[in-house]
Amino acid sequence: MPPPPVDFAGLRNLTSMFFERAALGGDRPFLWAKRAGAWRATTWRQAAERAGALAKVLRARGVARGDRVMLVAENRPEWAISDLAIMTAGAITVPAYTTATSDDLRHVLIDSGATGVIVSAALADRMLPVARDARCPLAIAMGPAAAPDGLSVESWDALVADGLALPGDARDLAGRPARDDVACLIYTSGTGGTPRGVMLTHGNILQNCWSAFDLLEEVGRGDEVFLSFLPLSHSYEHSAGQFLAISVGAEIYYAEGADKLAANLTEVRPTITTAVPRLFEAMHQRIALQMKNQPRLRRWLFDQAVALGTKRYERPGALTPLDRLLDRALDRLVRAKVRARFGGRLKALVSGGAPLAYHDGVFFHALGVPVFQGYGQTEAAPFISCNRPAKIKLGTVGPPLLGVEARIAEDGEICVRGAMVMKGYWGDPDGTAATVRDGWLHTGDIGRLDEDGCLQITDRKKDIIVISGGDNISPAKVEAELTREPEIAQAMVYGDRHPHLVALLVAEEHLAHRDAETVRAVLGAALERANARLSPLEKVRAFVVATEPCSTDNKQLTPTLKIRRHRIREVYGAQLEALYQTRQRAAG
Repeated sequence: MPPPPVDFAGLRNLTSMFFERAALGGDRPFLWAKRAGAWRATTWRQAAERAGALAKVLRARGVARGDRVMLVAENRPEWAISDLAIMTAGAITVPAYTTATSDDLRHVLIDSGATGVIVSAALADRMLPVARDARCPLAIAMGPAAAPDGLSVESWDALVADGLALPGDARDLAGRPARDDVACLIYTSGTGGTPRGVMLTHGNILQNCWSAFDLLEEVGRGDEVFLSFLPLSHSYEHSAGQFLAISVGAEIYYAEGADKLAANLTEVRPTITTAVPRLFEAMHQRIALQMKNQPRLRRWLFDQAVALGTKRYERPGALTPLDRLLDRALDRLVRAKVRARFGGRLKALVSGGAPLAYHDGVFFHALGVPVFQGYGQTEAAPFISCNRPAKIKLGTVGPPLLGVEARIAEDGEICVRGAMVMKGYWGDPDGTAATVRDGWLHTGDIGRLDEDGCLQITDRKKDIIVISGGDNISPAKVEAELTREPEIAQAMVYGDRHPHLVALLVAEEHLAHRDAETVRAVLGAALERANARLSPLEKVRAFVVATEPCSTDNKQLTPTLKIRRHRIREVYGAQLEALYQTRQRAAG
């Protein structure tokens, strides 16, 4: 029996919601992590006690309401407990990606003015020297971590133990943050390449939970089990994988990693999981490759299941009586086995963070996997729209969610408003004013509302690249690193909706007399040096050598000497796209 729904409209903040749920959950399992080869649970009561204890210690260490505390760790129970503790203390969580470079971490720490850092042992070597250099007064490590000279590092476990002995009830602290207080700063790249903090309030995220709960009720609510594997530093997982799960009293399992995801799905048997299109691309390719090695009859049955499922979706009512009979048999013979790969009781696999390719969506829909394509932005905390169970319309991102109002501007830009719209960009009133006007969030995406009220994204106004894993990458930042190399005169990176970046490179004039093979080798070496300065997501995996420099004469540069991306794509797009096919063949 699932717990009763929370009063989303009446809740003051996220921490009050958590402690209410924890009181109902008691000794039931809440947060799961695999340790020493076995899944081990933290109960609701234990999580509440630890979050409350850490909150009291943070206050005792001088963390005040509105202060910022960085959180740098892998998905794990301590991440959620630390996040809740920071907010319970009235402070603001500042998550950072585990893939962030030292320079990225330094920018976030200094820009946010964080007075504390909580870091996992695995990331301590990268984060703690940055904290020392910035003279951060409070550093806490989850597990053994070597403290750099000049920085005192405290143990997370020891501080929790100290907090349990402190007087007072943390629930009194939990009720203090107001709905309009900032709960977290989520840093996302701007067009210039410098990450900026999006201020999300308790009310923003509560509205997201309410919108998602409305969708979940259509799916059919029960005793929910979430599998969390997208980074909690991303607003998508933070809202959907953590706070939505808390709001419905769900159990949360933390996946061991992308390489163990397939095994974790069958072990955990989740009812709800968030995903990004890259997961569907990879699983589609893996399943298709595996089927090539199957006996002829099994391949035929699988192909028929895909074909009939696709026909049922694209041409409702077109199945003949014989088709319907075969389709029902294939549901048992084929689709049940595919669903078992996802644990067998999945009710919703919500794809967001980047556009889902139509062929991937149709493939899994035809195989009976409940995929829902959604759309959002960090500035909307992040949910904006999603397909509904009663009307899956692939190729769209569904209608606006509960509490979201959408309109299309004269230039085709999608604008949205509602209680989920951010408070603004941290320390950037001009950027806030340019993005949120009269309460309307200007998304930077071009689209339309179709006859069914579903949003369809058709283009992007912004230059930010969203790769198929859902991560935002600033092309300007990557291109600046590439052109730091003396052999690279100009560069344009490419990869929107693809799994990784590729690039067009223009060689410096001094290489003009060299043969093509030598030029390619020299540029390849330069690219490797540039990649060493970039994070894993920003690395360029392959490149095309330009036949001529970009200039105003060939219309590949503007009069102010900025590259015209659309013009370069017209000339080199086919070659850049071919790089992905080449890598796929090489991988196969």
